[in-house]
Amino acid sequence: MNTEPNGSKQMNLMHEDLARAQMSARLGEAQQRRRGHQMAQVARLGRKAEQAALQARLAVARVL
Repeated sequence: MNTEPNGSKQMNLMHEDLARAQMSARLGEAQQRRRGHQMAQVARLGRKAEQAALQARLAVARVL
């Protein structure tokens, strides 16, 4: 026996759909933040590698 009126069930379904949409949006935002963080980290490591290569070239130039 169904004790819920039809409108109440429909409202619950709407709330569930809204909750799913919000969770999906939050997951998307979290993934974007992670990608941004990873890109910044790669850029930092690239700058460090360039600096290390420059230091190595300078050290070799001093030896010669």
